[in-house]
Amino acid sequence: MLEPILPATFDLYYGGAWHKPLAGTRDATFDPATGTALAEVATAGAADVDAAVSAARAGFREWRDVVPLERARILKEIATIIRQHGDELALLDAANCGNPYTEMRNDAGVAAAQMEFFAGLVTEMKGDTIPMGPDRINMTMREPLGVVARILAFNHPLLFCGGKMGAPLAAGNAVIIKPPVQAPLSALRLAELIDGLLPAGVFSVLPGGTEAGAALASHKGVDKVTLIGSVRAGRAVMRAASDTLKPVLLELGGKNALIAYPDSDPDKVANAIVAGMNFSWCGQSCGSTSRAFLHDDLHDAVVERLAAAVSRFKPGMPTDPATTMGALVGRAHFDRVMEYIASGKAEGARVVIGGNAVTEGAMAKGCFVEPTIFADVTPEMRVAREEIFGPVLVLRRWSDEVTMMDEVNALDVGLTCSIWSRDLATAHRAAARTEAGFVWINEVGRHFLGAPFGGYKQSGLGREEGIGELIAFTQEKNIHINLAGQ
Repeated sequence: MLEPILPATFDLYYGGAWHKPLAGTRDATFDPATGTALAEVATAGAADVDAAVSAARAGFREWRDVVPLERARILKEIATIIRQHGDELALLDAANCGNPYTEMRNDAGVAAAQMEFFAGLVTEMKGDTIPMGPDRINMTMREPLGVVARILAFNHPLLFCGGKMGAPLAAGNAVIIKPPVQAPLSALRLAELIDGLLPAGVFSVLPGGTEAGAALASHKGVDKVTLIGSVRAGRAVMRAASDTLKPVLLELGGKNALIAYPDSDPDKVANAIVAGMNFSWCGQSCGSTSRAFLHDDLHDAVVERLAAAVSRFKPGMPTDPATTMGALVGRAHFDRVMEYIASGKAEGARVVIGGNAVTEGAMAKGCFVEPTIFADVTPEMRVAREEIFGPVLVLRRWSDEVTMMDEVNALDVGLTCSIWSRDLATAHRAAARTEAGFVWINEVGRHFLGAPFGGYKQSGLGREEGIGELIAFTQEKNIHINLAGQ
């Protein structure tokens, strides 16, 4: 195992400096693989949010006037720093959130790529001219919103911090990051690494819990709030944001379907089921295809192949470079996932693979769960209806396409869907009927920089990872000029 380098300070970062929490509150952050505390991290309260927002508004007034190409240059410098320290930051995430070190190294690269992508789009925040006849000019322009608060999830701490600050910064906003309660360390370390590159107040990191999140969402000095999290958390943020009618961007949960038609290759489908479940990070992914709908003609052949497909994912210590599957983020979440597994067994689902916690050897004190796949699942079972956010996948057998599609769309979430068929006409029609915002055909799991990602229904509001995300952090102003008015 490798040893992570911890941040030098565990305080709050805003106004270009480190600050003790005004109420003096600190909470331990843990290594979920061992159960040991890594540090005592400052916990921001409402008073700290006030101070950080005041500093951010001052920073915004300076940052918005920095010419776009200079903003882009600074963002590219930040991306370079993320790449240079990628191994260090990845190891810190592995120790703090439980995902494998090798996967977190990929996250560092993606975070840097997202920063570079939005840096390259700074000249694309364009307005329009509207013809008004002689002696009249009517035009629109895009201006930054002001202060943006981004509330992040625990499954990709560095990726969400380093990548998600790119679009609002490129647009000229100040950004306040609230890192996940369970894994705040990589955001604090990133603040250390880029300290001084941005005007004071433009970038802030406020570790904290629900009090900090609610204060940011409702604060009159915050102009937009975003969340990556559960549907329940999204509702809470939206309610709090309504106090000031600020816009929100929500990337929420999913109970996503993988649909396999009878002409599909069983080997490819089995591998896609396993890949789409994101077992590497224990299924802790809102985009995981955690419901697999297999046609009768294909079902048994796919099930026979699942053991071989899943065999490369074995729980191990996250800081070991050889590990292919890490730990759940914490004890409370571990208990929740194990309760879902117990409910699946109690309601009559058949365990095809896994179904147990790992309680032996070096992993005995950690939050480790075997990759778990249930068959003979019925639609009313909890494991078929509710997002588990763990390494638990359910299989559904289907024969009638209309009935199957009704079941796929029956839930109040719709983030991703993966469709498998050799017949592209069949697949394309299925994609059109699927109530999900991001659909793969003969592919699964991958994001594509520049392609908008987001959900239907209660899986969220807005789109990220494309130019639409950048535009979402601007507001449109119309200017009308009467040339004959003087």
